[in-house]
Amino acid sequence: MIQPQSVPTPAMRRPFYAHLYFQVLLAIALGGTIGHIWPEFGESLKPLGDAFIKLVKMIIGPVIFLTIVTGIAGMRDLGRVGRVAAKAFIYFLVFSTLALIVGLIVANVIQPGRGLNIDPATLDGGAVAQYSKAAHDNSIVGFLMHIIPNTLISGFVDGDILQVLFVSILFGIALTLVGDTGAPVVNFLEALGAAVFRLVGILMRAAPIGAFGAFAFTIGAYGIGTVANLAALIGTFYLTSLLFVLGVLGLVGVANGFSILKLIRYLKEELLLVLGTSSSEAALPSLIAKMERAGASKSVVGLVVPTGYSFNLDGTNIYMTMAALFIAQALNIDLSLEEQILLLLVAMLSSKGAAGITGAGFITLAATLSVVPSVPVAGMALILGIDRFMSECRALTNFVGNAVATIVVARWEGELDREALNAALAGPSLPIAAKPDPAAGPGDDTAVTED
Repeated sequence: MIQPQSVPTPAMRRPFYAHLYFQVLLAIALGGTIGHIWPEFGESLKPLGDAFIKLVKMIIGPVIFLTIVTGIAGMRDLGRVGRVAAKAFIYFLVFSTLALIVGLIVANVIQPGRGLNIDPATLDGGAVAQYSKAAHDNSIVGFLMHIIPNTLISGFVDGDILQVLFVSILFGIALTLVGDTGAPVVNFLEALGAAVFRLVGILMRAAPIGAFGAFAFTIGAYGIGTVANLAALIGTFYLTSLLFVLGVLGLVGVANGFSILKLIRYLKEELLLVLGTSSSEAALPSLIAKMERAGASKSVVGLVVPTGYSFNLDGTNIYMTMAALFIAQALNIDLSLEEQILLLLVAMLSSKGAAGITGAGFITLAATLSVVPSVPVAGMALILGIDRFMSECRALTNFVGNAVATIVVARWEGELDREALNAALAGPSLPIAAKPDPAAGPGDDTAVTED
């Protein structure tokens, strides 16, 4: 039975400057300023962001494995595992498709590419050749085969989330089938999980440094001028993503008894981290911890969050249809209704086939355009320079979408502690990736660790 997590007493509150969200926000501002004033120096700070992302990716595999295995083993009912997975994928399919449709509608109404009048003959196809090749090499069969690792530990070594997910589910099912014999293993993994999440808290202390370096590089390498040149597309994409989060996901929240604004406030540290690093993976371990603290059972969190990171990409889907229509509009190519429907259907498949691939947003766009001959793949060169700026919005939207999906699926399954959810969303902000201290009693207000 899920127990509501205790919250810090007023005596535990720290000054605003000691909170990680303020430190990350300050780091982003400083990084952007340095990147703008001293571009070359800003570009040289890229290793700081890369190092932090590597630190987080180093721990993602163990976090996913321990969360899923102990969650499934704790169910002791394989029927529930299949039921949770089925509900999660139904949710992913519906809202991923809805995101594609929203992007298509907004791009048709606002038409951000209209008036650019780009001559297709002037496009540099070589600039996007690597993405076209990656899209060509990728297929549904290849994607499914890639999920199966070469060895049991290959996914952990290569940092492949889908392979780790596959092994974790199989191992969790195996532990469930052996029953009481596997109890010592489950106990060991739960104890190991406590240590791993403590390690996550330690690593997150470096988040401001990573956000500083990553944002300084982004502004230094691409410059504010790059943003201004294609501001119409960037503004339309950000506006559409905001409308999707506050409108569509907001209505989902109302229907399931929670406020999307309160959820965003609850996850503000993670969202700032995603903004600074342009990577939703940077906050994955912390999202798992916070969703458990918000009342979703470990088994639901363990299945929904990692799979959502590969299959519930609302921001990426909005980007794909909007970017495709922007390119067509900029090249003065009028797509018929039939061609736009084809574009939508192809995007539905390609967005799943390229899940888990680095640079998936651009690769899936290349795969989609390659099936719609009216729009040349070389047209992607028009948005290559600003893709980095839009990747931040994609990551933020994907992150919020997966948090909402976790709560909804937990509620559908009857695995959501409503009191814990209300306390988390209405209570004071807690440290990033903080988890209950297993050594503290259920009524102990010190049960929240200061990670």
